[in-house]
Amino acid sequence: MNVYDQANFLARALKESEEFREFQRLKKIAYEDATNAALLDEYKKLQFRMQAKMASGETLPEDDMQRLTQIGTLLQLNQDAGAYLLAEFRYQKLLADVFRILSDASGISPDMFAR
Repeated sequence: MNVYDQANFLARALKESEEFREFQRLKKIAYEDATNAALLDEYKKLQFRMQAKMASGETLPEDDMQRLTQIGTLLQLNQDAGAYLLAEFRYQKLLADVFRILSDASGISPDMFAR
């Protein structure tokens, strides 16, 4: 069994999953609106910055945290953006589950890197 062939098979299965198809469908709808697109892009930049700072042991500045919360609230109130973010969360959960399965099989726990 070729591991790379299996990885490509898994990648195709993920792309064909209901979670991925719904995520892509709702992303297209959410990004059709220019205001939604700008808010979503800003939200994702702030999320990434927060995750990077947390990973390095830093804390996100309070004004960035407030901005993230404000934008998140606005996006949740918008039906298209809220549905897209929920679909993205579901797809990310699927990916996390797959990663956990692979980690368990390889004996490498993501927790082993935490201090």
